[in-house]
This record gives sequence, structure tokens and C-alpha cells, in this order.
Amino acid sequence: MNRRTKLILSLCCLLCAAPAQADIYAREDGEGTLHLTDAPVGDGYELLLESRSAGAQASAGRAIARPAAAAAHQQRIARVADRTGVEAGLLNAVIAVESAYNPKALSPKGAAGLMQLMPATARRYGVTDRFDPDQNLLGGALYLRDLMARFDNQLELALAAYNAGEGAVERHGRRVPPFAETLRYVPKVLDHYRSLR
Repeated sequence: MNRRTKLILSLCCLLCAAPAQADIYAREDGEGTLHLTDAPVGDGYELLLESRSAGAQASAGRAIARPAAAAAHQQRIARVADRTGVEAGLLNAVIAVESAYNPKALSPKGAAGLMQLMPATARRYGVTDRFDPDQNLLGGALYLRDLMARFDNQLELALAAYNAGEGAVERHGRRVPPFAETLRYVPKVLDHYRSLR
């Protein structure tokens, strides 16, 4: 990964991500797709951003800037929010945590695009190209809307289901599953969401 790419990624992570609570690693595959994760699997990942101290996290959490990557998607986010009834602030919070506004993001588990849709979720909502920002955003927003309805508008549970799957939330008594990733994910999204309101 070249120095320019590292610099761009570092800036995106610093400006888009919630206050870092885990190291962030990056890998660029042979097709030029960037993979960001806090839990690297396999070879080729480089440490991109180290966790901040608790004091730095607290001060950074007070203001989350919207870089050019976020600004580039605001019109489509507003359109999808109007169409689905899912608040634009919530969509922004999920996108910031899921992909840092990278429409080409691909997770080690196979989630793709702005809202990191898994293949089955994409099919369920008619998304034929998970890397198309408009399709991905609409599919993710519809999924979030359905999760909110399923879990009686309890945002924590809907977000937990978005991350771990609705079955996992049901199996754990309609509570946030005790998975390390999900226990980090839900507060990150909620922190972003609150900062945008």
C-alpha cells in the first residue's frame, strides 16, 4: 500500500470514525479494493490507526467532522431517508462506522459497500450490485427500517441485529448479543448518531 493511500485512509478514519476503541488495519487486494477492519484475518494487513487513550476519545467524540467522502453521499442519503422514513442521521452513523463512506469497502466476512451488505441481505432487498452506492444505501435503509419494526423501535436492538443478525438478537432473548464486535459496534453507531442530531 503506497504512502498516499495510507495518508488518505488515515484522514478518513480520523475524521469519519467514532472515537477509536480498537486498532484499525488496512489491506489493498489485487483489484485495488481497500479492506478496513479492527480484526484482521490472514496476511497483508497493515496497522493504519492505533487506539486512542480514553481522554482523547472523550474530546474527539464531541465533534465528528464530515469529510469530502461523507459530503459526496449526502444527497443520495437524503433521498433514501425520504423514501424509507429512516432518519438521515442514523444512515450517516451506520455508514460512518460500517465503511467510512467507502462504496468499495469489503469486509473479511464478505459484507460490501457503504452499508456493508451481506450477499443474502442484498438479495432480500433486491440489490444486484452491492458496490453501487444507490442500491446499497437503499437496501441497507430498508433493512434498518425492517429491523426497527421487528424490534419495536428499540434502536440498540436494531443496530445489534444489523451487525450480528436478527436471529442472534432473538436467540439472546431480544438483547444485544454478547459478541465483542457487536458490543463495540452498537455504542459506536449510537455515539455517531447522537453527535449528528
